[in-house]
Amino acid sequence: MSAAFSIAAAVALLAANPAQAEVRTIKATAAQMFDLAGQLVRNGKPSDADKVLELLSRDPDPQVRNEARFRRARMFKASGQLQPAALLLRRILDDKPDAAPVRLELAQLLDRMGDKDGAWRELRAAQAAGLPPAVARIVDRYSEAIRAQRPMGASFEFALAPDSNINHATRSDTLGTIFGDFDIDRKSKAKSGLGMSLRGQAFRRFGLGNSDTDLLARASVSGDLYRKSDFNDVVVDVAIGPELHVGRNQLNIELGATQHWYGQKPFARSVRAGLRWVRPLGRRTQLRLNASASVTDNQFNDLQDGKAFQGRVGVERALSATTGVALNLALDRQSVRDPGYSTTGWRAGLVAWKEIGRATLTASADFGRLNADERLLLFPDKRRDRYSRFSLATAFRQLTFKGFAPVTRFTFERNRSTIEFYDYKRTRTEIALVRAF
Repeated sequence: MSAAFSIAAAVALLAANPAQAEVRTIKATAAQMFDLAGQLVRNGKPSDADKVLELLSRDPDPQVRNEARFRRARMFKASGQLQPAALLLRRILDDKPDAAPVRLELAQLLDRMGDKDGAWRELRAAQAAGLPPAVARIVDRYSEAIRAQRPMGASFEFALAPDSNINHATRSDTLGTIFGDFDIDRKSKAKSGLGMSLRGQAFRRFGLGNSDTDLLARASVSGDLYRKSDFNDVVVDVAIGPELHVGRNQLNIELGATQHWYGQKPFARSVRAGLRWVRPLGRRTQLRLNASASVTDNQFNDLQDGKAFQGRVGVERALSATTGVALNLALDRQSVRDPGYSTTGWRAGLVAWKEIGRATLTASADFGRLNADERLLLFPDKRRDRYSRFSLATAFRQLTFKGFAPVTRFTFERNRSTIEFYDYKRTRTEIALVRAF
């Protein structure tokens, strides 16, 4: 199959002196144009080769298009432009999700960019798609040796978020107490509003002279901002600690601190020690364990000062090259000054994702229970909650712009409680811009 090019650039690339290149139409097969691109690279003209490959990436033949994208990605990778290279590989996989070599190449790029979770996910998807035994053994060795090589990085998300309950408050008109029902002030009830949601994270790795150990420092910020600043919710977190690789295991030990503001005022601060363990289980499954202990100073209510302990286990499995699931179970213990505020709870969740063309559909469901140690003096019953949350999100990579793509999310949240203040329901829609891979 031949491809016709009728632009000045095609001839200018062949001309010894671009200034003297004439405008004319040439005809060449795709194979000849690929050979031309290779010659230009060997002659030290990668920018000209990129122009040829960019033209070929518009060819009506999908094999030609994807070959051109793959070669451009290799060129970007060689020049250190990792994000454009990853986006091109992601575009190929949108068309050919079973292209295992491309998926492995993307995994390697994500690893170099510091996105270890993304690299692991691509490796598991490649295994799920099926690999020849010799290739599978190589991937196994790479999976065991995979390391984050990028010394620093950052991510960012911006969203507009209509929310039916921005303050997680009840819609009940009364509050049951040992003295009878009290009326709940209108200002303390659920408020709806349009918010701006911001999420960002940055990290920096420092080598410790041991190839299996780094010092990882990170900082993150999240905020939901509204026209009425009384409901602004902002959290800043910093952490530092060693990142170790022992055989097939990855261990992160960190010390961290968190500051939470609500309504423009300091709400709570805490310090913690945490541990994360990640281990592959076979070629398509990964196990994660997280544990932390923290001390919290509630700056609104001293009766909620105390200790907190969290544990979480998660298993993620690639079902195919385009489909995966994850199961999570979390336990939480709050031991604070007033037993009425001390609680024990658990949550279980299921997440599933499916790539459909150039879009990724993600659905999740979470359920949980929470019980207080004692009842608060004002209320006749101890706090007992039943929590549920359902979410559906779609990422549209066909609209990618400079490494970001639009994402829509819809979330329904319901908490049923014996104490009206904690009984609420909430729907939230987000239209966000996030990284496209």
